[in-house]
Amino acid sequence: MTTPTRAPGARALAPDLARGAMLLAIACAHAPLFTAAAGRAPSAADDIALVAHQLFVGNHARPMFAFLFGYALVQMLDRRTGRGASWPEVRRLLRRRGWWLVAFGALHTALVPLDILAVYGITSVLLLGLLRARNRTLLWAAGIALVPATLSTGMGMWQALDQGVTVLESGSIAVTAAPPLPDRLAVWPFSLVFGGASVAPPMIIGIWAARRRLLDEPGRHRAFLVRAAVLTTAVSVLGAVPAILIQLGAWADPSAAAVWAASLAQPLTGYFGGIGLAAIIALAAIGAARTRGPLTTAVEALGQRSMSLYLFQTVAFLAVFHPYGLGLRDDLGPAGAFGVAGAVWLVSLAAADLMRRAGRKGPAEVLLRRLAYPAPAARASAPAPPG
Repeated sequence: MTTPTRAPGARALAPDLARGAMLLAIACAHAPLFTAAAGRAPSAADDIALVAHQLFVGNHARPMFAFLFGYALVQMLDRRTGRGASWPEVRRLLRRRGWWLVAFGALHTALVPLDILAVYGITSVLLLGLLRARNRTLLWAAGIALVPATLSTGMGMWQALDQGVTVLESGSIAVTAAPPLPDRLAVWPFSLVFGGASVAPPMIIGIWAARRRLLDEPGRHRAFLVRAAVLTTAVSVLGAVPAILIQLGAWADPSAAAVWAASLAQPLTGYFGGIGLAAIIALAAIGAARTRGPLTTAVEALGQRSMSLYLFQTVAFLAVFHPYGLGLRDDLGPAGAFGVAGAVWLVSLAAADLMRRAGRKGPAEVLLRRLAYPAPAARASAPAPPG
């Protein structure tokens, strides 16, 4: 059994930078889905945005989020065991945390059907046993999990390509009326199953990467991170090309087999691209740690409050796109949605830095900690050391 622990120390920069940058990727992934893209004639700017989405955002942002989530599970395990907590105690804490994330996600789903918190919460609960698995077992498990994950994610891509529309049009929540809340919650458990299958591989790889401290000590692993970043990015770009050509109409009348191959290649290689993004940010963190400029500090603060500012994105997008807000869903295409995503991310960045200056944590993080962690009195009365 390989369960390395690390002594408590200063918080590593790279994971927080990656989480802060991840929120930009999540914003770019979600914002176009709030627009009624099917009602607009495509423009050159929208085509460029679609290409960028398929190369670097679509089926990349969530794997990156899942990778960082798995990485954080090991960090929490090591911090707790480093303070004297036993494995059963930590397992109970992480299990409570996962179930509370599911509860948070249920409330978020009631607002908009694009939640990812519940998916990561339930998947983390199911994968807790792998925190004590051997490294080889982790790699095998991730490889095996890639099969259902690719099929689950590729089905959505196939539906879009088969219907002759872009994946942004197919996934838009603005084109069709949102189902009533009871109906949305009725199908929610099924979305958790498919969503959990799609995020399991990068979450497992995140556990493996945390064992090696790839983000905690990027300077020590620079050569490996460079190779990983170059290889995964190249694979991801090449894997996205067939789907891009079909969506842009540059590949006319592809065969059914070609459509299926393109539908599976983009999400499969997207998993590698999402993890590669984390490697790129880890490399950037090596230099950022030396300079510690205002931007680095702000992105780090954003990463430390990622859940709160992720939820803020939903509120901001509803305010911008929906009829009871600015009502821009029929006026903006993918390019305009990217602009909104960037603006919302910059507002989030400023808000996170203001909270940092005021010495305040993110409200969602504070609430989750209060709900998931045992109360001080309970910890004091327990026979085991506080954890």
